[in-house]
This record gives sequence, structure tokens and C-alpha cells, in this order.
Amino acid sequence: MNKLTKVGCSALCGSLAAISSASAGELTVTGGADLTWFSHGEATTGNPVGMASAVTFKGSGELDNGWTFNLTIAEGDASAYSATTIDMTMGGFGTIEFDQGNSGNGIAAYDNVMPTAWEEAHGAGLSGGVKTVLGASTSNNVQYTTPTMAGTTLALTYAREQGTSDEADKVATAGEDSRDSAYDITLKVNPSLGTEIMSGLNFYFGASVIEANLNGTQEDDAYEGVGAITYALGPVEIGAMWSGLYDGQEDTSASYHTYKNHAFGIAFNVNDDLSVSYGQYESRKAGIAHTDQTNGTGANGFNVSAKVTSWQAAYTLGGASVRVADVKADNVSFLYGDDQSATIVSMSLAF
Repeated sequence: MNKLTKVGCSALCGSLAAISSASAGELTVTGGADLTWFSHGEATTGNPVGMASAVTFKGSGELDNGWTFNLTIAEGDASAYSATTIDMTMGGFGTIEFDQGNSGNGIAAYDNVMPTAWEEAHGAGLSGGVKTVLGASTSNNVQYTTPTMAGTTLALTYAREQGTSDEADKVATAGEDSRDSAYDITLKVNPSLGTEIMSGLNFYFGASVIEANLNGTQEDDAYEGVGAITYALGPVEIGAMWSGLYDGQEDTSASYHTYKNHAFGIAFNVNDDLSVSYGQYESRKAGIAHTDQTNGTGANGFNVSAKVTSWQAAYTLGGASVRVADVKADNVSFLYGDDQSATIVSMSLAF
């Protein structure tokens, strides 16, 4: 990690002329590269070698009253903009964060908190088309997080126009779609009660309401919810979660409007460098039936479930990590009988 200290730089200006030593602060730069080899079961793979890279800039400072602020700018492949967050920690008053492009706020933070050696079961390269909760995180949003008290942390997230594109400063989104404002509330509870054996127990809860905009096809407000529990004891961590989505679109017979998800996972740290895990994530769709409904026995049948299972292992050696995932997906994208498998090998280099 390269660290630049005592550098003042405006977060709103890209000009090097804005750099000055007048204000004290800190800017750090981290990054990494990831090489993968992807084998898609019996499907045609083509070129199995892939690469990704990322650089993250983090700036921090402190106000005269003791409040601190942080800026994070993430860039992905080919120096493409990925996400920016600006957060201010207000001492005992909590933290307020302005988020653009980063889906880690609101209910999306708890979309899948299962223990894993590397990635979520559906995140290692073969997603299976399962559904996850997103809430306010798909567009510019503001989140307030309370200080942690008695092991409990509460966060409130608001997005003025859910699902719209991120905007630069001094402008506003002109168009509207079928969704309006989004409101998320999340709660994390660690009921350790001062005991070591309970310190690894965590409960996660989240709910989201996305208001319907009559300019679009969404007839009702959309609702999302999630609940999860994880427990770590020594080298073992286990977890289970449940979530559901209702998209409010009741006006078409060719669409499903409700999805129910369930996941579980278990991870084992063999030692400080090696860990292994097993995870499963399943989505079931329900609501409006297709005209070719066959009660789950044919293509696009009613209540078809898409399920992904994944065995994973990860080994870390200094700044390098080698990860392997064996993934199986049933009824991919809710198409009955479309079963796929994949093996992914990854080497990650961090600096």
C-alpha cells in the first residue's frame, strides 16, 4: 500500500492545481489484480482466461470539533469509474454516508452474509440467475448509521429516485421510471452479553419499501425483506438467511412478481492461511403464472426454483491469494431443466 500524507485535495476537483499543503489529511491508494480460469462444465468455454484489476483511493480528515470524514473512490478495469462514497463520523451522533455507485448500503448490505472462503455461492462466476434484495442501493443514496449500543447497530437509507443513474454534482436526473423513492432500514445485533461464547453470534434484519410511480408499469409499492443469523466459534462459522421480494407489477400475465430466497453456508479456517467452505443459495418465484404453467414439471413452470451450490477453498500467501470454486446451478434463471456447472480458479494479487 502506498501512503501519501499531509496532502490537501478537493474531492470535487480533478485538477492537480488543487493540491496544497494548506490542510492536513491523508490519502491512501490500494489496488489489486485478479487472474481467473473458468471452465463451464460441458458448455462451450472459449477462452477460459480472464483478468480484472481495481484501484481504490481513500482520503480522510478531521474537523475542528473532532468529527472525521472519509472519501472513497473506486475504479475498476481500464480505469473505469466504479463507486464513490463520502461519509462523516459525528462522534457519538453516528455516521452519515453519501453513496454513489456502490451497492453496499441499505438492505443490499445483508443480501447474503453467509460465511464463505471466497465468494458468495452465486458470486464465484456462475450466478444461476437467482434473485437478491437491493432496495435503495441501486442509485445515489444517503445512509445514517447509529453508534453501536449494547451490540446493536441501526441504519436508515434513503434514495430519492430508486434505480436511476448516478449523477455528477450540480445536476439532477430528468427522466422518471416505474419506481420512485426508496426507504431502507437495517439492524445488526450482536447479543454477546459480555461472554466469549456469544461474541460470534450475529443477527441481521432488513426491510425496504420502494414507492410506485404511476408513470411506469408498477402498480403497487415494491417490498423487500431479509433476515439472517451467523455464528462463529473458533475456526468454524455457520449461517442461514431468508429474504423475499415483491416488485409490485401486477399488470401483466407474462411476469412473476414475487421471489422467495433461502441460503445457508459453513466455513472452516484450517489455519491462518487456508480456509474451505460450502454454501447454497436458492430462489423460488411465485405470483402470476405463465400461460404454459405446468406446476414445476416443464419449462417456465409455476414455482420453479433456481438453486446454486458451491464448494470453495482459499489459500493466502502474503499479498497473493489462490482460490478455487466448484459451482453447480439448477434451473438457471428459473428455466426448468437448465442445469449447469463450472470450476473457477483465481489468483489475486493485492498491493
